[in-house]
Parts: sequence; structure tokens; C-alpha cells
Amino acid sequence: MDSKMSDPFSSESEELPAAGIISRLLPKGLSGSVLKEWLDRRRKSIRPWTGFVDQRKFSKPKNFGELCQRVVRNLDTYHSNYTFIFLGLILYCIISSPMLLIALAVFAGAFYIIHLKSLESKLVVFGRELTHGHQLGLAGAVSLPVFWLAGAGAAVFWVLGATLAVIGTHAAFRELESTDMEELLMESV
Repeated sequence: MDSKMSDPFSSESEELPAAGIISRLLPKGLSGSVLKEWLDRRRKSIRPWTGFVDQRKFSKPKNFGELCQRVVRNLDTYHSNYTFIFLGLILYCIISSPMLLIALAVFAGAFYIIHLKSLESKLVVFGRELTHGHQLGLAGAVSLPVFWLAGAGAAVFWVLGATLAVIGTHAAFRELESTDMEELLMESV
């Protein structure tokens, strides 16, 4: 078993070598397996993209009540698709901005250096030992000027605005599935 864990390039290895690193970097309540499980649940509940973007299924709602019903039902039906759209917009924003890439590298580097120092000996500031969360906060504080110079605040609001526009438009104009319509008609008032 130790030979499998020590050889990250072995074809028999069950886990990726990065999985151990990622699980150490995440806060204690959020492990790599929890993150992987969450992504797997989202991937399994995703609706087919061809039906998601089928132009024949889009129309203007007749009134405000129908618009509200569409938004609520489509958010429930396509929540996994919307999650991947949100993650795609975040990825696009990071990749399209070299300064954000540099800021993220500075954050990761600062956290890695702090983590290495804590492995050598316990980090003590003002007589208190730094926990994992405190180390993340310290790395964030060190890299905050770089994030500010990179315009991370504007990027966050751009991603939120673009996500709201894309998802809101889709949810409002995408017609409900026929099963949803029958369920709506059969509800008692």
C-alpha cells in the first residue's frame, strides 16, 4: 500500500498526486473528496446541453406571472447547468486577465511559503499559534495589494453581473417542459 502511495506515476495508483495537496490546502470542513463528490453530483444532474440551448424552446412570456413561474421552474430544472455556466465565466475571467493569474500565483506562493514555515515549526504571532484558517488569512493579506492592482473586485462584479444576465435571461425566456406545464395546471388554487 505504501508503494502505491509513494509512486504518483504508477498506473495502479487510485488517487491523483494533486488530490493530497488539494485536500491539505482546503479548510478542514471542506476536503477534496467532498469537493469531488459535489462536482460529481452536479455532473450527474446536468441536463443535456442540446435541450438547454434549443432555440425553438424560447419565447416571450405572456405575463409577469408566467415569467415568475418560468424563472422558478427553470432554476430548479437547470441548476447544474447554471452552476457550470458560472464556473465557466469565472474561468474565462481568470484566464483572460494576466494580472489575475499573477495575483492568484502570488496568493498560492504566499500560502505555500507560510505552509512550509508551519511545517518546520509552529507559527506563533502575538503569543498565539496560527491555525490553518489564520494561515489562509495571512496569505490573503499578503496578496491583497496584488489582487487590488489586478482589479479583482471589478472581476468579481463582472462575473456576478454576467452570470445574472445569462442565467436570468435563459430562465425567463426558456419555455417550461411539458411535464412542468401539466403539473402547473393540475395544482389546486
